Order: sequence, then structure tokens, then C-alpha cells
Amino acid sequence: MPRRASVVDREALPWRLHCDGSAVPNPGRMGIGAVLVAPDGTRHTVSEKLADAGCNNEAEVQALVAGLLLARSLGAQALAVHTDSDLIAKQLGAQAPPDPVRLQPLLAQARTLLGTFTSHTLGWVPRHRNQEADTLARAALGMAPKPTAWPKGRRQLKR
Repeated sequence: MPRRASVVDREALPWRLHCDGSAVPNPGRMGIGAVLVAPDGTRHTVSEKLADAGCNNEAEVQALVAGLLLARSLGAQALAVHTDSDLIAKQLGAQAPPDPVRLQPLLAQARTLLGTFTSHTLGWVPRHRNQEADTLARAALGMAPKPTAWPKGRRQLKR
């Protein structure tokens, strides 16, 4: 018989955060989107148009920061972050290259926030696995969702 998770076990379960940012044109207006899922399946979202203009990388980091602030405010202790931004995955990874000068303050803020969680992981996911966060970022700018992108090597079923 499987054992039930105790209160202590539940607190250690990671929350899942998917984040994405858009800049239109690039650079231009920025929109951010984040989806935070609690261990019990409760979902929280962020969709916001930012006041400042910037590039897509700035929007990506701003989306991460917004998601981290939301997770912190809801009491998350452990966090699994998913991003389709190669830059974020590399810059905040174990063997990070030097930060691009323009992004240094934002990346420093993200690092500080990540350090407030008891544990965290941060990993890259392909765009088709981050569609909800992308849709929220685009919606903040009044844009329609991108058409579904199929992974390379997979075919869509004919109906």
C-alpha cells in the first residue's frame, strides 16, 4: 500500500514554473507570461505588458523574475523552473558565461530570488512545451497565440 505524503513531505514537493517573454518588434514593447503550478495542481498565472521597451532577452528574464516573485509570495519552498530561453538556461546554470552587460541587473535579481528557495532546478524546455507561458506573454501585448509548433521529426495526424 502506498504511503501518503506527510505535511513535511508536501512542503518539500516542488512547485513548477514556466515563464516566457516577448518583445515586439525586437527590441520593442515587452510582454511577460508565467504559469506557476502548486504541488496540489493549483494554477496561478501572470500576463503583463511592461511599461518599458526592451529586447526579447530582457522580457524573458523579466518573466522569470515575475514568476519567482509570485512563487515566493505564495510560500513555495522548492521550485522547478522551465524556460525556452537558451540564454536564461545558460546564464543561470552551473557554468554560466559572463552576463551580457545590459542584463546584469535583471540576472542578479533572478539569482538572488532563486537563492531564497530551499531548493530549485532550472532547465531549458523546447518551445512547444512552454506554449501556455508564451500565450500569456503574447496576450499581454494584444497578440494571438502562435500556431502550434510540432517538434521536428513528428508529423501531425491527418483527420
